[in-house]
Amino acid sequence: MARSALPAADLARVVVFAAFIAVLGLFPGVPVGGLVPIVVQNIGPLLAGAILGWKRGTAAVALFLAITAIGLPLLSGGRGGIAPFVGPSAGFLFGWLLSALVTGLVVERAVRRRLPVLLLATFLGVVADYVIGIPVYGAFLGSLGAGVVQSLVFVPGDLVKLVLAAVIAGLVHRALPDLLPRRASVS
Repeated sequence: MARSALPAADLARVVVFAAFIAVLGLFPGVPVGGLVPIVVQNIGPLLAGAILGWKRGTAAVALFLAITAIGLPLLSGGRGGIAPFVGPSAGFLFGWLLSALVTGLVVERAVRRRLPVLLLATFLGVVADYVIGIPVYGAFLGSLGAGVVQSLVFVPGDLVKLVLAAVIAGLVHRALPDLLPRRASVS
């Protein structure tokens, strides 16, 4: 009998985390004068990667984005369907995949999942989101420089969110130390 690529417990974690990211969308976005609002929801991919690891975390974000794209209004402000994926915030949404992946890779490869490692992982996750989000935003504004400048408004809130994500992930890993696979020891 063939073994499933994603055991039931892992599948459940992916689904629950996708739902958690959706719940974060209940908090309305804060318009700041640009085309992309400040949202709480982008802490979800950081937490997904930091808590579930890169495979399950990225899968949770992909599931969330897929069900949003088919029309469920799960993004902050009740947005859903294809429009958000072709608008000014599209790069940041697709960046969530890279954010969860990068955060999860750093956390999984860490010898100890302590706060400094988790802070580095979530910081790199935010940077990964910006690497995709800012150029797309800049394209909508007509200039990469304008995209960079208008994205500066996100930095203070994202710094707070990455610290919160690191602290929460640290608490979860302390409570559930076997949630992620152990690093292979080098003999």
